[in-house]
Amino acid sequence: YKYDPLILVGFIDEIIEQIYARYGMLHQKAQMRELESDRDRIASKLETNQQYLSNILHASDSAIMVIDENENIVAWNKGAEKIFGYTEEEILNKKSHVLLPDNSRFKNELKYSQDETKKNGYVRIFDTERKTKDGNILTVQLNVTKLPDKDGNYAGRSVIIKDTTEVKKLQQQIDQSEKLAVIGQVAAGVAHEIGNPLASISSIVQLLQRQLKDDFVSEQLSTIKENIDRITRIVRELVDFSRPPSYEKSFIQITDVIKTALGIVKYDKRVRKVNFETQLDPDVPRLNIVPDQLLQVFVNILINALDAIHGNGTINVKSYHDNFNVMVEITDNGTGMNEETIEKIFDPFFSTKEVGKGTGLGLSVSYGIIKKMNGSIEVKSKLNEGSTFT
Repeated sequence: YKYDPLILVGFIDEIIEQIYARYGMLHQKAQMRELESDRDRIASKLETNQQYLSNILHASDSAIMVIDENENIVAWNKGAEKIFGYTEEEILNKKSHVLLPDNSRFKNELKYSQDETKKNGYVRIFDTERKTKDGNILTVQLNVTKLPDKDGNYAGRSVIIKDTTEVKKLQQQIDQSEKLAVIGQVAAGVAHEIGNPLASISSIVQLLQRQLKDDFVSEQLSTIKENIDRITRIVRELVDFSRPPSYEKSFIQITDVIKTALGIVKYDKRVRKVNFETQLDPDVPRLNIVPDQLLQVFVNILINALDAIHGNGTINVKSYHDNFNVMVEITDNGTGMNEETIEKIFDPFFSTKEVGKGTGLGLSVSYGIIKKMNGSIEVKSKLNEGSTFT
């Protein structure tokens, strides 16, 4: 039986085409399975990366937010909620200036941040301020980065805000300690050089007072003696400032020290119209400290409170404790202080009192004593409202 060659070739060609078609389908299915596997792997990786980024975003202690081109806040992490007090529901779609303090310089700073981010893609502001939900002012550091759209144009910015309030306070305490160290190095020598001549002058004045009967001369000698006593008091505070007495520590109830300080201050002639209010915690634990030094701190602050209320007002003394600390608050409703004064209040020789009525060492000495006890002393004050020392 003879086959037609053309029919045979056609038959073979058809078989080959079927084989190629079948192979193509198998290869296509294999590629599809590979693509599906790659897609699933990429999707899983993207999901993992998104989870990582989400965890970083929400676990960060820094405030991280996203602001769109219309200045609306469109992203807000847990760190921002912790620092500023706004929940995500409260802050989203609010304008970014809601965090600005009430001062025109911060509006100018915002404009600068916008312009620099659009121009250079990034701006960093090391020391500025922002306002919390409660109206408190925080010292912060800003890192601002441009967020581009698909064409590379400005579509908003991300802002990372680090709260540096505590860091700034610690730096101020370090600066204060350095000032105390420098002054302390010269204070003892100055006190010694002044103290010896004063003792001689005071003895001579007292001798003359006993021997002379002239009223005018006696009056002048009394004036001299008062000024000598004032210089002596300054010298004594200088010595206390440079080298606080090394008293022995003992376990004491801080409430007893407060009551003693109040008893001392009540002998002041200015207290006739002063209302002393006390809220003393009877369960405050005993402390191993130097009682006389702590008494000096309380008396210094109470005398300053008397000066602030000009002998007519209210002084409140409160004690309380937690698991780690014992706190004492002394509050007056006197003249108060502005921010500039508060920053200098613990500086040696700084005083807001009239010349001759203060040495400017009382609070510096108090600061040094409390720091030696591993404690801290802070002040909050507003003009014409009063002050609170804690």
